[in-house]
Amino acid sequence: MNYADARQVATALEKQGYRASPTADDADVVVLQTCTVRQQSEDKAYNKLRALYANKKTNPDLTLAVMGCVVGVRGNKAMQQEFPYVDVFMEPQTDGAPLISHILRGEDKQIDEADKAHLAALQDEAVILPEHERGNIVCAPVSIVYGCSHACSFCIIPQKRGIERSRPIGAIVSEVRGLVKQGVKEVMLLGQIVDRYGYDVPDGPDLADLLKQVNEVEGLERIRFLTSHPNYMTDKILYAIRDLPKVMPQVEVPVQAGDDVVLENMKRGYTQQQYRDLVQRIRHIVPEASIHCDIIVGFPGETDTQFEETYNLLRDMRLEKVHLARYSPRPGTVSARRMEDDVPDEAKRDRFQRIEALQREMQEEMNAAYLGTVQSVLVEDMHKGRWKGRNPQGRLVFFDDPRSLKGELVDVKITHTGAYSLSGESVDKPKHDFIEMGTTIPLAVM
Repeated sequence: MNYADARQVATALEKQGYRASPTADDADVVVLQTCTVRQQSEDKAYNKLRALYANKKTNPDLTLAVMGCVVGVRGNKAMQQEFPYVDVFMEPQTDGAPLISHILRGEDKQIDEADKAHLAALQDEAVILPEHERGNIVCAPVSIVYGCSHACSFCIIPQKRGIERSRPIGAIVSEVRGLVKQGVKEVMLLGQIVDRYGYDVPDGPDLADLLKQVNEVEGLERIRFLTSHPNYMTDKILYAIRDLPKVMPQVEVPVQAGDDVVLENMKRGYTQQQYRDLVQRIRHIVPEASIHCDIIVGFPGETDTQFEETYNLLRDMRLEKVHLARYSPRPGTVSARRMEDDVPDEAKRDRFQRIEALQREMQEEMNAAYLGTVQSVLVEDMHKGRWKGRNPQGRLVFFDDPRSLKGELVDVKITHTGAYSLSGESVDKPKHDFIEMGTTIPLAVM
């Protein structure tokens, strides 16, 4: 979601005649994109901002902007006071207008003939990707729901990204078409609670309706979406996954914990048994589905017995992937205000490692079932001299082939499996014309 926001600002800058800079040291404009989902992310943003002060001292004419969740939708006066050398603060989901307004007020830009031609080419509203990414990225995120109104007790996102707002279905489909025209073969539809798409629009389309429309985009190969909430994963959505050929059988439904008391304290709105029933329903309707979830260990008040409930849930459900996190209080959340962070750090680390070990063992077993099979892989890029891509279930696949295959769908026979990836060799010709590999130029937008 941060990448999708930053991409929009980068394109807005290009429409003003700017081009990507190899480094921040060479840039006339630097935009720092920030995240607050964890304290570590926020601390990283502050540290980077302090480091950029040196750039500002060296070049007083440098325009320095900060965007994203650290700023938030209600502004951030404390941040503005701490970093007075920042020129522009922009909230999440910005189109870059505040930054462009600041730039236009502060300069009389001279544009040479080459830049004029470049600028004219960018005035087409269909242009979405920054110049260095056009024809060079295979998978792209597309935000479909902004903000969140669910307010789990541990989460800061509703305060930072605002209330839930669904984008018009036509705008989303138009964006996907534009991305496909620029070489994108797979889109990831994003929302803090993506399966609540359309809930804020009376009698509006839901996620299943949107998936049907995106599935019709010519030239698009694959569709994924995240992150879902168990309460809103309807059978209609599951049947859309099953029946629409471009929608991949990968379902992200975070459970967060396996104990009912902890789930209630988290304000998740479901029980362990309801989550178990959902997993069974997903596997009944979409038998080939890969189910991913999130887990937080060490939530306030979580006892050893309650943690064992989480451990047992994961052992029984055998989910294909688990995103693990140790609880840390986020200032301003319900859990930080009302609950004591009373689980020792040593216990959090032990619980984290136990689930990590369990999941590694189960993933090794599940991935071993792919040995000898042929998987359809959408090739994303090269990694250490090998092609890298994913099968429909989202499993990472590496393989060798001397041809230029970026952006191609390639059948790969799996010859080796591990806990976190598969590897093999291509067994057929690509299903599309070759797309030559491009050269990535680092953006000054970070």
